[in-house]
Amino acid sequence: MFRIIVLSFCLLMTFASWAYAGLTDDLVLAAKERTRHAVTYDGRYLRIDYPGGDVPQNMGVCTDVIIRTYRQVGIDLQVEVHEDMKAHFDLYPRIWGLKQPDPNIDHRRVPNLQVFFRRKGQALDVSDRAEDYRPGDLVTWMLPGNLPHIGMVVDRKSRDGQRRLIVHNIGRGPKMEDGLFTFPITGHYRYPLAPGTTGRLAPGNSVVSGRR
Repeated sequence: MFRIIVLSFCLLMTFASWAYAGLTDDLVLAAKERTRHAVTYDGRYLRIDYPGGDVPQNMGVCTDVIIRTYRQVGIDLQVEVHEDMKAHFDLYPRIWGLKQPDPNIDHRRVPNLQVFFRRKGQALDVSDRAEDYRPGDLVTWMLPGNLPHIGMVVDRKSRDGQRRLIVHNIGRGPKMEDGLFTFPITGHYRYPLAPGTTGRLAPGNSVVSGRR
């Protein structure tokens, strides 16, 4: 009986791992597909539907690349972030002077996504080793002027073969570029959680300075 239980558990974990790998592949494909869209960089506040709300498809910022990518695989970060903020508002940044969650904008702000991915996904160690960043991983940076930024690692490699490319919108619309270490990295995440992992922050987490 014990062997049957162990075997069943192993089969279940194997199936979950296959399903997760498939989800990661779909995320990467969805991220790369975003680079085919003409998008003007525009982060203005707009009232949008809930759930499933989005700003016009021809506009957006870095977070909209991530939101639209996840929607392609059936994950609505607008809902996920809003529900978590409703339940745990005190854990989220108070940078904007809000007194309650706002589903029109909360999910479009990098600091909020960082908190959400730490809480509901896996926060990984920030390092300067390119091999630590896998396809489907989310990375946040701090741009000049203290502007937070976010992008997704994909499966394409840089010309020298040393780094995976990222998909992001830094002002020129969604692009796939060799920019992993261009700016200081402030966060490294996987979402959703892989089977058999926890969301605990990896030891030694620190900001890695960008290099050009």
